[in-house]
Amino acid sequence: MTFAGDGAGMRENMDDQARAIGQRVRYWRLRRNLGRQRFADMVDRSTSWLDKVETGERLLLRLPMLERVAAALDIDASVLTDSSAAQRAANCVDTAEVQAIKAALGRYAIFHTPNTDRRALSRQAIENQLTYVEHAWSLSHFTVVSRYLPRLLADAQSFELVTSAADQITAHRMLVISYKLASSMLMKFDANDIAWLAADRAMQTALVIDDTVALARATRSVARAMSRSGQRADAVTVLIGMADRMRPELADREHQLLSLFGMLFLAASSTAAAQDDAALALAMHEEAAEAADRMGPHHDMHQTSFGRANVAVHRVAALVRLHEGGRAVEYAQRIDPTLTATLPPERKASYLLDLAQAHTHIGHYDDATRTLARAEHVAPEEVRCRPLAHGLLRSLLDTTSGESSRILRRMAARAGVTA
Repeated sequence: MTFAGDGAGMRENMDDQARAIGQRVRYWRLRRNLGRQRFADMVDRSTSWLDKVETGERLLLRLPMLERVAAALDIDASVLTDSSAAQRAANCVDTAEVQAIKAALGRYAIFHTPNTDRRALSRQAIENQLTYVEHAWSLSHFTVVSRYLPRLLADAQSFELVTSAADQITAHRMLVISYKLASSMLMKFDANDIAWLAADRAMQTALVIDDTVALARATRSVARAMSRSGQRADAVTVLIGMADRMRPELADREHQLLSLFGMLFLAASSTAAAQDDAALALAMHEEAAEAADRMGPHHDMHQTSFGRANVAVHRVAALVRLHEGGRAVEYAQRIDPTLTATLPPERKASYLLDLAQAHTHIGHYDDATRTLARAEHVAPEEVRCRPLAHGLLRSLLDTTSGESSRILRRMAARAGVTA
């Protein structure tokens, strides 16, 4: 038996599906930085056809056309048709975006015609881009970083070539920060070889002007890349060497240099811990703590988040790397919560992931689950997208029961992780 309302209900469902698919096509077209005409040409259709698809007037369900559109967007077709797949893909940086960053790093501005639009390449314009991407990074909005970072790299490279003598130091510093962001971003997602390239480009840029601020930033990037490739002793040597170079300048430039100086020791502490040198890790932590005490609160010149809070959470990270899960948990319990509350989401979530690892190492699986859930609340992309968090989820899925198990399975579903 059929009812008069059945046809209307079916049409309504089809209309909803058309709108949902159209919105996803538009979202991914914009995320890939594709204009209407360019994308229409890529799928061999008109812009009016594209407009109808994106507004839901035309339902994109025929398989050949659906696959052509998905291929042009460099996504799986299920991302357009399945709501769960769509949400997971929208939440995370994907392979195409990592490749776009890699392509930007493979571009050498000297072999390209510089952008001669002075408005586009003004110092203020590059600073605005950099501020926007750095802010997105601090919030762990990695999909935003990945979308805008390739353009920032290209513009910062071109600006360094065409800028006036008066802006040379600023231009090189901005390019160093852009490369550092690229290196940090790639390491988040285990693209370590490309991260090495970005870090080395930062160092080569800093060396051109022999600027302490640029060199300190680049050194941290290079040291992290070294550590990821197993060159931990070399990384510590580089970090301490840069700190020793900076030390004589602190007397006259402490306000400008102290946060960068302290961050070198935090990086050295984590790296020493990763090579099981507990004594050196503690010595580096104490150097960083002394710098934080000298700096006092609310004094960070270079968006490093350096201060007592960052020093405290880095000690937890070092203890985890030393396989001292129990001591890491005890240390974390002594940290004043008002300190960690001052950290930006990226740093706070990294700390919570370290703490979740510590709880896992000592068999406190319920505590690990709750800590992981806190990390997801603070910065969803850190848990739903990072390989490190996915590994934690997998290790915990088979070790919990009851409410912890239910929490974990919901988190794993959002991250697309299976046991």
